Amino acid sequence: MIAAAPGLWPSDARPRVLIVDDSADVHRLLCARLKSEGLDFVSALSGEEGLRLAADPAVLPSLILLDMDMPGLHGLNVLQALKANPATLEVPVIVVSGNQMAQDKVRAFDLGAVDYITKPFEMTELRVRVRQALRMRQLIQMLAQRAQIDGLTGLWNRSFFNQRWSEEYARAARYGHPLSVAMTDVDHFKSINDTYGHAAGDVVLQGVAKVLLRECRQHDLVCRYGGEEFVIVMPETSALDAASVCERIRAALERERWPRHPDRIVTLSIGIAGSCGGVTLSPDQWVEVADGNLYGAKRAGRNRLIWSDVTAQGVFPSVRAA
Repeated sequence: MIAAAPGLWPSDARPRVLIVDDSADVHRLLCARLKSEGLDFVSALSGEEGLRLAADPAVLPSLILLDMDMPGLHGLNVLQALKANPATLEVPVIVVSGNQMAQDKVRAFDLGAVDYITKPFEMTELRVRVRQALRMRQLIQMLAQRAQIDGLTGLWNRSFFNQRWSEEYARAARYGHPLSVAMTDVDHFKSINDTYGHAAGDVVLQGVAKVLLRECRQHDLVCRYGGEEFVIVMPETSALDAASVCERIRAALERERWPRHPDRIVTLSIGIAGSCGGVTLSPDQWVEVADGNLYGAKRAGRNRLIWSDVTAQGVFPSVRAA
């Protein structure tokens, strides 16, 4: 594997624990006693505040410690709302409650709690359970991310592209931000496999992925779309700026030399669809415009790019670049 996709491994950031409890004394106690675990803490004194903070992208808790009996919104209602919200569904919740009734424990587990600890709690036991919940969360995240990685190139795969493209499209549509997507295809790839063997073809795909990662900007998202096709999502990027980035990629790949076939130049055809802000096309239609431009570049002779400016007024005429 030539490179891990961005975000494959957990970051060096400290896990953040959201404490939802109406007692300020409990907050102080938990923060003091769990301080040695290397955690950051966010406090909520009500269920309503806890739900707001849990769904806040700036908070992104790794674990929630949730009191059961609070004025206003009850802990079980908070737990139910957390598990009904896609933004907080995967966050593990440990219920910390003075209620020892078996039916409440069963109800909490049925709603999705990973653990239930009764007050007054023994701190050594709480530390172990917090560690276990965080460790399980980390393992689940790693497995989920591995499922979205292309095994040959180390890039994100098509499944991840579909997810992120929908997110970036929604963000651009909501705020009117620029956004571009580029579809790329390795020219005459079948003849590389037929002439030099599939092992050589795999090396080419890995090499193309390496060039894409090297020439793209840090905030660009590079995915293997399937076979010899790759896709690049470029947030905050107009069609013209995306064409500039892709022309750099195209030229860089054309300069590459391949040890298994030094006489064979590998090139890319690229189709781009981008907007300076504002669009009426659906996410699928936007990708279709880029895909149509890709096949237009193929028909025009390959090793070139064609881009379109997609705006709220429609699709501007495609522009061909050698």
